Amino acid sequence: MFVGEIMKNKGVGVIAVAPDQTMVEVLRLFRDNNIGFVVVRRSNGKYLGTLSERDCCNAVAEYGAEAAAKRAADIMNRNVATCSTQDLLPVAMGIMTQRRTRHVLVTDGGDVVGVVSIGDVVKHRLDEAQRTEQDLQDYICGTRYH
Repeated sequence: MFVGEIMKNKGVGVIAVAPDQTMVEVLRLFRDNNIGFVVVRRSNGKYLGTLSERDCCNAVAEYGAEAAAKRAADIMNRNVATCSTQDLLPVAMGIMTQRRTRHVLVTDGGDVVGVVSIGDVVKHRLDEAQRTEQDLQDYICGTRYH
């Protein structure tokens, strides 16, 4: 399975924030959209980095109560993990494991087209396991085979 196929199933696009938005504003966006990851992007579309729940936790650990007012640009991750729509899923999984991240930006021809998360990987693997189980059950019972 290619990463691009997962993107087709979940939809393309990313939620982005401006570099001057505060951590509290980003956390409210996380809550309101039931997400834990955004891209930090300038108004001209240039991507600067990413910001995750973990980055926000690290900011609180480092800055204490002052973290709430920190700008996204001050606490974002600049060393962004990426993969291509043409990469196989195990490549994205390897990046997540090696980089110890739950989100990887997906690019297509140099453009960011979406995000693949550990949740997307688990969903795909679970669906795959359920299909295999059903195929084996059908084979044993002689159904759907002529």
